Amino acid sequence: MSLKRRQFLMFLGATTGTVTLSHLVNSKQGPLSIQPAGAASPAFTPVKSPMPYGAVDIATEKQAEAYKQFQVLDDLVLPEEYTYDVIAAWGDPVGDSRFGYNNDYLSFVETAPGEGFLTVNFEYISGGTWLQTYADVIGNELAFTEVIAAAASTEGEIDVATLADDDPLKTQITAIAKEALIDQGLGVISIRRDANGRWMRTYSAADRRITGVSGLEDGRYLSATGPATAVFTKPTKMGYEDNLGARIIGTFQNCSGGTTPWGTVLSAEENFQDQVYEPVMPDGSAYNPSQKPFVINAGEVDGKAGEVDGRGNVFGLAGNKYGWMVEIDPANPNDYGVKHSWLGRFRHEAVGVRAEANRKLAVYSGCDRRGGHVYKFVSSGTVSDPKDKANSQLLADGRLYAAKFNPDGSGGWIPLSPETAINPEMPSAIAGGKINLPKRPEGGYESVESDAAAIAFKQQYPTLGDLYEGSGNEQQGAILIDAHYAANAVGATATARPEDTDLAADGTLYIAFTSGSPGGDGGPTNAIFQGPNGEQPYEFGWIMKLREDGEDPGSMTFRWEMMALGGEPAEGGAGFSNPDNLEIDANGNLWMVTDIATSKNNAAVPSRINEDGKPLSQSNLRGLFGNNSIWFIPTLGANAGEAYMFGYGPMECEMTGPFLTQDMQTLFLAAQHPGEVHGIRQDMAVETRKFAMQTTDGQVFTQERQVPIGSNWPSKQANQPPKPAVVAIRRIDGGQLA
Repeated sequence: MSLKRRQFLMFLGATTGTVTLSHLVNSKQGPLSIQPAGAASPAFTPVKSPMPYGAVDIATEKQAEAYKQFQVLDDLVLPEEYTYDVIAAWGDPVGDSRFGYNNDYLSFVETAPGEGFLTVNFEYISGGTWLQTYADVIGNELAFTEVIAAAASTEGEIDVATLADDDPLKTQITAIAKEALIDQGLGVISIRRDANGRWMRTYSAADRRITGVSGLEDGRYLSATGPATAVFTKPTKMGYEDNLGARIIGTFQNCSGGTTPWGTVLSAEENFQDQVYEPVMPDGSAYNPSQKPFVINAGEVDGKAGEVDGRGNVFGLAGNKYGWMVEIDPANPNDYGVKHSWLGRFRHEAVGVRAEANRKLAVYSGCDRRGGHVYKFVSSGTVSDPKDKANSQLLADGRLYAAKFNPDGSGGWIPLSPETAINPEMPSAIAGGKINLPKRPEGGYESVESDAAAIAFKQQYPTLGDLYEGSGNEQQGAILIDAHYAANAVGATATARPEDTDLAADGTLYIAFTSGSPGGDGGPTNAIFQGPNGEQPYEFGWIMKLREDGEDPGSMTFRWEMMALGGEPAEGGAGFSNPDNLEIDANGNLWMVTDIATSKNNAAVPSRINEDGKPLSQSNLRGLFGNNSIWFIPTLGANAGEAYMFGYGPMECEMTGPFLTQDMQTLFLAAQHPGEVHGIRQDMAVETRKFAMQTTDGQVFTQERQVPIGSNWPSKQANQPPKPAVVAIRRIDGGQLA
């Protein structure tokens, strides 16, 4: 058995014959019963990756020949024993609206055997591809050309409030922004499995959309609970007043999420800063929407083909009302969402719900930014019946904590409360050498790049109460609204983009950290986030397990352990990069999808040495891994701990939101942003690129890779627009997936 496999099994608490994580729970769907020890090998033929990896049985001396040519397909590529059905795609009808763009987290709440509600998150729009394909898919013409031309004179930005109401440009921008916000948010669709195993839509009365403009014209406002409502409703604010009180227009940037044991769905508002201004005033009120102008262009931005952002500017949205965790009951057709402010405002990614009878409710989440934190909410009340929908009320009162990880494997939860002492991490301890702290008295934040400045900040402001204004709930609400910067101030550990939080029934929390590279928002704490050989920074990603002391969800201390899985096999990795969402199946096996930046998918790597004669960075090696992919890691049998590629997604795509049915016969997946860089694949265009690959024992060879340019998925017909879509994966023989 390889060292990597042995380490991973020890990490999970598993052996080659058994798994000790009995009665695993997937926090997205409820209890899973572990079956007896499984087969010695997976029930499928692994997909061939562009990179040699251990599970593909090719002798090392033959790998260079076997992999010198590789053809990437513009499809969801699965093992030969499997197929997939497209359930819904962008533009399909949903209630009185349409299926949105860039679907992410999926939740299936079963109402009867083989039928139920599929709730879908719609995270963002890929600006350039959306602009290119909107008219064909939606059948509506918008003034894209005119607005892009008008914005070009101001570097693509327009503060719409400065335009006269009768200005035709304002009307054109409003129409574009509204349509783009309709393509974000949440959707509920009813589905049923037919006699042949295919999942079909049933179009029930509960099918509906909650969009980025819900409430703007239809009265379907979202509501809120917790202390932030005191900030929303206070009569005198330091900042912007939207005159809506605690009512909220829409939800957007809905990325990952979770399903509660009582059958509601939690949806995470992640990169809300793309649409509204994130920083807030010291009392938690928003800045004027002019701080985040509307922006539109069709050129390449951050590896993507254009952008249509700052849409909150168009409708005067208050930025402090976005960045929350939204709860909906898919079975209630009149439920359009509640934002629970005790869960904090930050760039939410994923959620794990720990609900045990006669104990406090615990909810875990991560802030997906470089230098973001891991958080836990603990309810004031206790859970009686984990399946009782009254548990939603527990989310309205409690306390939010941020995690502090110590290098010795211990850790603790720091309360985000007014009396909590200021004690920021030192910039010298963080990859990238900076930390962003609340700026006072002006509001917002400032970047601190020296330890001396961080120490001076601590001396000037003894507690969080000295940084945030208001009385009682107003002050607590302001802290929750500014949770990320408040957590920075009290010394929560800066982490490496936490993108998933999954729970086992024994209380073990698994956290996927996607990328250890620093960036504009900061970087991870060096003492905690290191590669398998001590590398800092380490791009390829980790999985952490965390156990609360005393197995108590309300505990204030814990133990943690880290496992670096990402990377090339020759360097000790498993053959993938940037782990994202995790799933644990009914047999205790681990399923995982990756989140390699779109601009790095199949980016050519003709040499491992750059122009300066130095080795390429890990980030610039990510093109070696090909498309974003789906992996299966068994925890039972002779191949326990081995990583098997189960599939990869269409071009320039990320596979997201994996959700397994209880009977293990269906894997729901969302294909997000196909064709994000190049848009429509024209005339089946393909490009040959060169890659300096390694065999599993480290021998370098050149691979010529055929790479489609753009995408036509899911139609797979030449010159057809790519469309984000949700699929159901199943075995052709109708059996269990694995």
